[in-house]
Parts: sequence; C-alpha cells; structure tokens
Amino acid sequence: MQEFKLNCTGEESGLRIDRYLADHLDGQSRNSIQKLIEEGLVLVNGNACRASYKLQEKDQIFVSVPDAVLTELRPERIPLDILYEDDQLLIVNKPKEMVVHPAPGHNTGTLVNAIMYHCGKELSGINGEIRPGIVHRIDMNTTGSLIVCKTDAAHRFIASQIKEHSVHRVYRAIVYGHLNPTEGTIRTSIGRDPRDRKKMSVGVKNGRQAITHYRELARLRNNFSYVEFELETGRTHQIRVHMASIGHPILGDQVYGPKKSPYHLDGQTLHAMTIGFVHPTSKRYVEFTAPLPEYFQHLLAILGEE
Repeated sequence: MQEFKLNCTGEESGLRIDRYLADHLDGQSRNSIQKLIEEGLVLVNGNACRASYKLQEKDQIFVSVPDAVLTELRPERIPLDILYEDDQLLIVNKPKEMVVHPAPGHNTGTLVNAIMYHCGKELSGINGEIRPGIVHRIDMNTTGSLIVCKTDAAHRFIASQIKEHSVHRVYRAIVYGHLNPTEGTIRTSIGRDPRDRKKMSVGVKNGRQAITHYRELARLRNNFSYVEFELETGRTHQIRVHMASIGHPILGDQVYGPKKSPYHLDGQTLHAMTIGFVHPTSKRYVEFTAPLPEYFQHLLAILGEE
C-alpha cells in the first residue's frame, strides 16, 4: 500500500479533487482516482469525499493506493449454481466464503476464476482484466443472486439500471433483537469510517445517501428476528451498517456486531434472495430468486418462531 500526503495551495483552490490528484500522482489516471475515491481511499481533512469535491486552500489530502495485484487470472473448474443463463448474461447463486473477484489475499478460488472456466472468453471487459463480467458485487460471506454479464452491451445496460437504482434487490437476514417498529425505512449517508478504514459508517461527512427498507418476517427465539430488506441504493456493507446503526446487527457479523459469533458461524447471516431488472435484449422485466442456503434454513429451524 502506497500512501501520499498533499496540501492544497491557494493557486489550486477550486479544482476538483479527482483532477488535482490525477495531475499530482504519477501513473494514476482520473478514472483510477475516481475509483479510489469511491472506495474511501481518499480523505480530505480526515473525511471521505466525492470526486466532485472542490479543494480549498490548506486542505490536507491523504491518499492510499493499494499495491497492484500482479497475477495472471486463470480459469478454475469450480462448481457454480447457475439460476439462469443466456447469450448476454447469467445469474449465479454465490455460496458463502467465495470472493467475487481477485484481490490481495484472494488470488484464486474466486467467482471470476469460476465463471472464466464456465464462459471462456464470453465475458464483458468493461471492468478490466481483474473483474471480467462483474457488474456488481456482494460480500464474501453474503450468499445469493449475482448478475454476470457476457457482453459489454449487457454490462452497460445493467450498470445504467444499477446507477438509476431501478434494479429490484431483496435480501433476507437474521438479526439480533426484535424490531420495533416491525417495518420501516432507514435513510442515512454511508461512507468510509475515518477511524477504521476497513469499515463503513453512517453519518460520515461527504458520505453517500443509502436507503434500506426492512420488514420483520418472524420473531425468533433467543431474541433474534428473521427480516426481509429491499434496497433502493447499493452502498458497501449497506444492510450490515444500517442494521447495526439501529441496534440490530446481523447474526454472525463480527465486523459490525458482537465479536464472538454464536452457532459457529463464519460471517453474517445475509442472503441476496431476489434480483429483478430489465433484460438487455428483450427489454422486459425479469426476476430471479436464489433459495436460502442450507445453513440459513438450519438456523431458522433451530431458532424457531417465538
């Protein structure tokens, strides 16, 4: 990880930060700078910012640039649970403990390695060599439905719907406590936690708006609840951060909830159940549902309704 500290002078005041950094950091394009900003790796006076932020004199800028992953992506024969496939895209039911694309510490065994074997060269290239076909992501320990694009046209079409928040996304989770009220909407900003860069937090200055609708499906024993969520936005860790912020972290989430996880869980009990969107070819709305994984069904059976 490379780290840079810069100070804005009076002459540079008023410049967009993405343009300023592209001029000051060798080897970084404006596009790559914007990605760093989106990932919360650029701080101004200790706070995350937007690419459109206009600098002010004496602003202190801190930039973290992850080391490049110098690895050749190889197809791997990893079983995939495919919910749907055609010549434009496929819907994969991602299992727990699978990373979506290669990153430091996870260079093999990812969803990308698996889809490269399954699809060969039929994957969109818009997100570069490390993320072929990937138009959106879910966390490593979140299970469920994920869109993979085979063509650049499909990728652009789906990405535009994601940007417009028109993709229908429904999640299920088991959370600590019983909700009161049993349904509602959480609206906050979410951004990189300035005290812990591996975490996200609500109410962060220059964070991005995040909207989560929730509905309690059942009250479970041992003070847990089975909850359904519908997302209007798709910020990093959105459901996990939002539920922790109202005192109901997701069972198994050791980042935003209790450090010791009951029931020998690895990661949050969160499932991307349903995804719906307008198909790039037919222009008709389609919807796909990934069944709850076995471990999730087993937990519901153990806990039972109160």
